[in-house]
Amino acid sequence: MSNLTIAILAPPDYAKDLGKKGTTSDITFYNLKKGDATVTFIEPTRYPEKLSSLFYAVSLADRIILVVDEINATFGECVLMLQSAGKSSGYLILKNYIGPDQVAPLIKGTVLEQYEVLEEDMLGIREKMLEISVKQTAHQKAHEGAGKGVVPVDAHFNVKGVGVVVLGSVAQGSIKKHDTLKLLPTEKSVQIRSIQKHDDDADTAVAGDRVGLALKNVESEDLDRGYVLTNDLSVQYATTVTGKAQLVKYWPAPLKEGMVIYAGHWMQFLPTRVEKVEVAGDWRMPTLTLTMEKALVYSPGARVVLHYLEGGKLRVVGSLTLP
Repeated sequence: MSNLTIAILAPPDYAKDLGKKGTTSDITFYNLKKGDATVTFIEPTRYPEKLSSLFYAVSLADRIILVVDEINATFGECVLMLQSAGKSSGYLILKNYIGPDQVAPLIKGTVLEQYEVLEEDMLGIREKMLEISVKQTAHQKAHEGAGKGVVPVDAHFNVKGVGVVVLGSVAQGSIKKHDTLKLLPTEKSVQIRSIQKHDDDADTAVAGDRVGLALKNVESEDLDRGYVLTNDLSVQYATTVTGKAQLVKYWPAPLKEGMVIYAGHWMQFLPTRVEKVEVAGDWRMPTLTLTMEKALVYSPGARVVLHYLEGGKLRVVGSLTLP
């Protein structure tokens, strides 16, 4: 059994008819299970007020469902976020007499050009996503042992009689019960006491699975959202990173040294200062050096989404690819 995770970018509570409501904070989870097939729907509960809420939902997702009920600034911001995050698998649901011909010029040249248009049929959507989950499970079982596991933490708490439990999604590779993992960026070593997927005990979890992990050798106060559990030695962390940026086409001017922007990767959304800007040709494709107080945890080649919260209407800056 593996899991398909879908970000629902839509009016509030849209996903309530798609799954059973689970944990809620600035993002809300809805869970759907049928036999061995499981689907997790995520809504960015605090968006558009909090841009981080949209980023987290998009970051966690394998696929996107974007409901277009109005052509407005929120729609435009979602398009920029999905483009910057490189989310090329998804669906559009068009409402209020908005037709594909109205949307087409607005998504031309973006990842959304590849999105399939779906009818607003909740039962049909549920069945379609369950079917994709089954196919994905067959593929992942064939690649179950591929790569070391990486689990970004999105919530943590103490459970009486169990101890520390973290919630997260396996970002890559696989993990097993009793594995010893590093907790980055702290360098602490923790052991997986047990794994749960959709409230069922499991011995393993693979990329895409939504998991609850009971941990040994760690206290809840040692944890924070965005920390990463991994046994992959290639995963790094640093307070200074340099990479090649791609700014969105609407960004009005070159980035300046000293600007404070926010770096989003996995479940991290960190304030960062632009330390150095190097431009060779197109100013929308600079090489940036960023510094931050909290270390960014990432894999080689990671894509980081850049945000600017003082920018008024335009808050998505673009992306940064790390070496």
